[in-house]
Amino acid sequence: MVATPEKRQNTHPTDNATEADRVAVLLMGYGEVESYEDFANYNEQALNLLTAKFAPVPLWLYPPLAKLLAIFDLHEWSHQHGEFISPHNHIFEHQRAGIEQELQKQWGDRIKVFKAFNFCAPHLPEQVLAQIKAEGFSKLLIYPLLVVDSIFTSGIAVEQVNAALVELNESPAQWPTGTRYIPSFYNEPDYIDLLARMVLAKIDQDLAVAHLPSQTGIVLMNHGCPHKAKGFTSGITESEALYEAVRNRLIHQYPLISVGWLNHDTPLIDWTQPNAQLAASNLIDLGATAIVMMPIGFATENHETILDVDHIIGALKRKAPHVTYVRMPCVNDHPEFLAMAARWANPQIEALLGETATPTTFIPELYADHGHGHDHNHDHGHHHHH
Repeated sequence: MVATPEKRQNTHPTDNATEADRVAVLLMGYGEVESYEDFANYNEQALNLLTAKFAPVPLWLYPPLAKLLAIFDLHEWSHQHGEFISPHNHIFEHQRAGIEQELQKQWGDRIKVFKAFNFCAPHLPEQVLAQIKAEGFSKLLIYPLLVVDSIFTSGIAVEQVNAALVELNESPAQWPTGTRYIPSFYNEPDYIDLLARMVLAKIDQDLAVAHLPSQTGIVLMNHGCPHKAKGFTSGITESEALYEAVRNRLIHQYPLISVGWLNHDTPLIDWTQPNAQLAASNLIDLGATAIVMMPIGFATENHETILDVDHIIGALKRKAPHVTYVRMPCVNDHPEFLAMAARWANPQIEALLGETATPTTFIPELYADHGHGHDHNHDHGHHHHH
């Protein structure tokens, strides 16, 4: 496998290719604050990036609103959960290390995997990109990992990368010399297959003895999406396609399956329905004696998949105490997931390593002859941005 990019490198000895052509893979997640003091700041950034795209909220309102949300969070986290610390950052680091290990088997030290968190210093995209540049990487693969949905959530990652690149490109030389992007893996067969197998294994292990298949309800939980997001595509299409694909793998054996959206119930917003609680409650009405809650739209555990789902199960138990409830984990650092996540990156890394150095200043003659001698798929990675 490694032979092709190697060979291609040697045809450009003048570019000092071996030095310059190293790819930084930037895994992007939300990150979660691990102390209450950071909450107001986290919320304000989240509001700025997320809510601004679908809510009619004036900018001056963000700081007070963030503080108000922090008060709710304090109530929810410390009073109800004994100072809950989300395992998200810890798991994300395992994902980073595992994907790096897989990729280095093929590419050696020509690649390195970095992590950036949308909302958490010291891993904000601008901080991590400055480090990547300082370490001498010339190519960048942007890889949003946490949420399996859309240009909307992943678009935040690109938005932050773009803002950081403006800061880092004071000099006339363009950096990085190449970028690629991995959109979403909602339609990747191996991801769909792993999710279905995880559900089947859990049912076999914990529920099959006491519950008939027709009485085993499965709620497949997606990242909630607003219906109207000021014209941004908000990920509903991808999330629904993912749900249908996993459902198709299970439905013949387990007829009681519903999508359940993990929404942030903000006022004025029309969210995807049914939410996870309503979905489970509907399945109980259809005779489910056991409910499996499986997150499919999140690849990494976070407070939504843990706290929110625990709250939902608590509320369901009060109404239907006779039902057995199982909360399943995300794929997290499952070795199979790390291996497939690395595989999805391979073609993009190969493309980046195969690209010849682009001119750093605009010279019309070079552009007139643009396609010549280049790899035919030279530019494809840039189309995702439009």
